[in-house]
Amino acid sequence: MSYSDDRAESFRQAGLYLGRILKGEKPADLPVLQPTKFIFAINLSTAKALGLTVPATLLARADEVIE
Repeated sequence: MSYSDDRAESFRQAGLYLGRILKGEKPADLPVLQPTKFIFAINLSTAKALGLTVPATLLARADEVIE
């Protein structure tokens, strides 16, 4: 299982920051942003190899299930 920020969203935010800098804003004046979207992924093949069973309720909450 993994719980992390959405990389695509992070790269999009970085691009927006770069655009603001290229338009003349000072990097020191830009606010620090924290991730707002997170991804919860479950790798079932690894869980099976470890002898773990993943409850159906947990599978239903996952954003991504790797089989």
